[in-house]
Amino acid sequence: MTDTADGWLSRPGTGAATDDAGAVLRAWRLRHRHTQGHVADLLGTSQQHLSQIEKGTRPLSLEQRRQIVAELGIAPEELGLSSGQTRGVVAGDDASPEIATNRAQWRAERRWLNQHRSDLARLAVELYPDEHRIPRAPLIAAPEWLPSEPVPLHTIALSLDETEPPCAVDGSEPESARTRPLRIADTRFEHYTAAIKHLDRPALFESRPSYRLLDGSPADGRLSFGLAAYFDKLDISEAVGHEMAAVCMDDPGALGAPGRDLAGRLPFRELIGDPFDPLRRAVIPAITTLTIRLRRYPAEPSFLLHWRDPSRVATAGGLYDVVPAGEFQPSSVALWDRRNDFDLWRNVVREYSEELLGTPEHDGTRSKAIDYDAWPLYRTFEHCLDAGTASAHVLGVGLDALTLAATILTVVVLDDDAFGQAFESVVRHNDEGEIVGVGENVAEGVPFTATSVERMLSEEPMASPGAACLSLAWQHREVLLGL
Repeated sequence: MTDTADGWLSRPGTGAATDDAGAVLRAWRLRHRHTQGHVADLLGTSQQHLSQIEKGTRPLSLEQRRQIVAELGIAPEELGLSSGQTRGVVAGDDASPEIATNRAQWRAERRWLNQHRSDLARLAVELYPDEHRIPRAPLIAAPEWLPSEPVPLHTIALSLDETEPPCAVDGSEPESARTRPLRIADTRFEHYTAAIKHLDRPALFESRPSYRLLDGSPADGRLSFGLAAYFDKLDISEAVGHEMAAVCMDDPGALGAPGRDLAGRLPFRELIGDPFDPLRRAVIPAITTLTIRLRRYPAEPSFLLHWRDPSRVATAGGLYDVVPAGEFQPSSVALWDRRNDFDLWRNVVREYSEELLGTPEHDGTRSKAIDYDAWPLYRTFEHCLDAGTASAHVLGVGLDALTLAATILTVVVLDDDAFGQAFESVVRHNDEGEIVGVGENVAEGVPFTATSVERMLSEEPMASPGAACLSLAWQHREVLLGL
């Protein structure tokens, strides 16, 4: 963790979030028991220069990366290059130069996707009409998905249909072939998640039952759901994001070009068609929650922030997000949990438990349903809601313009007493990354002020849903904070 000179975020170094070539080089050197001086001599540079590269404070040019590959034999894709040797994850098949090159290209594109998600999302939002864009965030929404003001979360009625709904696009179509690398000669992985599993698996990666949005809107006070699997979401969302990354990687000028210049170059996105049609594809929402802490006067209100570690998560790696955030899904695969956990607020509290208190994720290893009424954390939150020291609202439903992944946007406001009752201490590290703030005490968060909100939305790499929550909450701050 490093503090910037102006006292801004205490956070993971930007090199870890965007380019780990220096860390790759250092790991290779230590593995081979070479000194910095020896490796510097091999590369024709100084030990000081090499030290800066390894620390991530000195960037590597394309030619320097090629030199490292030639002199040290590090696999090109480990340094963000798109050709050469591969890591041989799937046995036997990697012996084929064609397969090895194809997989190396895919890995390089996925690495590039993770390094440029924020910029790619800003480009992708230009593909959609102004009336579908959420202000100050690369998120899009159908007009009926955004209420005119925040809706109390507990007033939204949910319904669940457990029959199988139709789905026209599932990610296995020929139009997505560009995003699916070769599994064997002349045969590609059938789905994008199969490629991730075998070639680039993060620490947290499993398909779980999830709730699929079918109808309704927060403005109408109702949302209707069916059932699906988490990988049904990734097979569409990560593939459509990968497609745009591949286009921009092949044509670097496209990243700064107007969205209209990409017309005809994104066949899978075009196949999906209307992004708001819940029967065209499986629209499986996450729930992203902005947590605002009303600190005692004269301290300003603050909000909690999370950095998502790309080595641990399959989506939004290397970006900041508000916290907590998680998929809207049952806590286990047990049939009884489909109904017991079918509740927006219960899902949010489970995420609070995991991301802020560091409790183990509800992973389906237990056999009993969660008794929410007897759970101390849940009871504390319910007491705070009843006492008026906490509130929970839905801001809307949106789609990340890059991946078309859906999110239910929510905000929870806690006064200092309620925050202290719910969270005696806040962990810094969790299974998905790290809680960050302006100071060392991450529970103090980031000031919820015009300056900080503007800086997060305009200068920092934020996950699209988190940016939307922050933008909409600032827009509705008088209602949310009771001003």
